Amino acid sequence: MSSLFEPVIGLEVHVQLTTDTKIFCGCSTEFGRTPNSQTCPVCLGLPGALPVLNRQVVENAIKAGLATNCRIAPRSVFARKNYFYPDLPKGYQISQFELPICEHGWLDIETEGRGPQRIGITRIHMEEDAGKLLHAEGEGSSRVDLNRACTPLLEIVSEPDMRSADEAIAYLKKLHQIVVYLGICDGNLEEGSFRCDANVSVRPRGREEFGTRAELKNINSFRFIREAIDYEIERQIELIEDGGTVIQETRLFDSDKGTTRSMRGKEEAHDYRYFPDPDLLPLTVDPEWVERVRKELPELPEAKLARYQQELGLKPYDAEVLTADRKVAEYFEACLARHDNPKLCANWVQGDIQRKLNETGLAVDAIPVTPELLAGLLKRIDDKSISSNIAKQVFDLIWESGRDADTIIEEKGLKQVTDSGAIEALVDEVLANCGAQVEQYRSGQTKVLGFIVGQVMKASKGRANPQLVNELLRKKLD
Repeated sequence: MSSLFEPVIGLEVHVQLTTDTKIFCGCSTEFGRTPNSQTCPVCLGLPGALPVLNRQVVENAIKAGLATNCRIAPRSVFARKNYFYPDLPKGYQISQFELPICEHGWLDIETEGRGPQRIGITRIHMEEDAGKLLHAEGEGSSRVDLNRACTPLLEIVSEPDMRSADEAIAYLKKLHQIVVYLGICDGNLEEGSFRCDANVSVRPRGREEFGTRAELKNINSFRFIREAIDYEIERQIELIEDGGTVIQETRLFDSDKGTTRSMRGKEEAHDYRYFPDPDLLPLTVDPEWVERVRKELPELPEAKLARYQQELGLKPYDAEVLTADRKVAEYFEACLARHDNPKLCANWVQGDIQRKLNETGLAVDAIPVTPELLAGLLKRIDDKSISSNIAKQVFDLIWESGRDADTIIEEKGLKQVTDSGAIEALVDEVLANCGAQVEQYRSGQTKVLGFIVGQVMKASKGRANPQLVNELLRKKLD
């Protein structure tokens, strides 16, 4: 990227809410059902059908607003956003325009490029989703699935405060983490539950006035969002340096080619002919409702991250790994509630548990090693019933069988040997068979001690207390 230009980036994020029913009717929002099987006169836009607002959608919007430091409007208004598209059965979308439910918020992010930054949030508003066009290969026409029509969305609009793709991704990941923590969105990017439009422009460095922006439409992958923004920045810079002019338009990202292409001219607000929806009264949100929701909010990632470091004594990296995913954090805390050793719990959750999650692709709440079973294993490590190496064997057996650590340790005879007399006998036997290594150690090649310790552990089938083995060996060798 040319150092003479500065990118300016603003994001519009569409968050699909996890309500059981749609925003203005009682149809199910379940994903993946037979096309057009979850529709009714309201979401099909049939004459005479009237929308009824889903209260849970409003509550979820309040949660999102509070978690992103927004002002919750005591009065907001639904509007009709008029445009034609084949999967928009009414010919308009019910959204909010001049009076959204949330305004003037912010999120703090940090990147290597500019360090800590506060990204403003202009507004959060409620709206209904459109349907979906299905383009089958080999067919000369497209089909329409209206199951998604009227599904509840929050649109979260940022200020144009980001200056790189890195900052955009940091903001998106933080926002994604928050809505998942709140339980208002499942965060599934592949299913379109969390998708983004990026407004990208460039300007000469030092200039206050913004350049002409292009909107990159409906991207549902962090990697593709980064690639699209980076490509668009370079495209606009090259165009300007070659004497061309950036035009305001909507562009699509081709993930196979890694390029953006023109889709249509970018609409302005007046193109949509917004006006208040006559079928929906203005929404009044009582301050008591807002305060109730505020008190019921779960602990959010930033607060959890700080608590893990300050109260549990975890290192920043460990705390970040554990708080990145709400379900992982819940698993960790459930384990900690049963065995109060934060560091040991953290090591196993981000170590062997994460390893198994990566290997199997399971969600953390679906794994066979429950927090209770892991805590039982950690107790046996802490009281030195088993060594750390044996614990890994026991963990794998718990995963395979679902049985508790005590049962497996007893059945397999894995309890750690702590009898100094029995261990000393093994040490003497190994030293007698490792004359060359003993001479190496005594001549100053102390690294060979690790080999000798390994031989003792092998002779004990991994059951000897490693600390006691080390102590006895040093005593006899020094």
